[in-house]
Amino acid sequence: MLCIVAVSLVSALVASAVEQPAVNGAAFVTVCFVAVLTVRPGDLLTLSVSPPLAYFCGVLVAECLLTLGGGSFARGLAVGLGARLADAAPWLFGGTALLLVLALPRGLMRNVRELGDELNGRRHRRPRRDPS
Repeated sequence: MLCIVAVSLVSALVASAVEQPAVNGAAFVTVCFVAVLTVRPGDLLTLSVSPPLAYFCGVLVAECLLTLGGGSFARGLAVGLGARLADAAPWLFGGTALLLVLALPRGLMRNVRELGDELNGRRHRRPRRDPS
């Protein structure tokens, strides 16, 4: 998750510098792709719901840095953040959808079932290991 925040922050700053919003979105999709392939299967459920929030945190910090020194900080931050989120919306949906599609064969459904069982009070019985 920290990588998604860091990549979102850096790519938002780069996108502003080169005036190409697609840089930010493409970086988000790429980091989602890498994250789903490198995370442990037990963490897929957490990863599947976190990228949009991680992106928002990275972009919020970037917009705070970009808005410093301007007129009204709150207004500049709100306008900048709204514009950036609007530009990135298709990329956010695409990156999150890609992540979900790739997480399914890696065991996402098993994680969902285990969470449901845990919330309903059912426990998974693990087979005992024979000490011999």
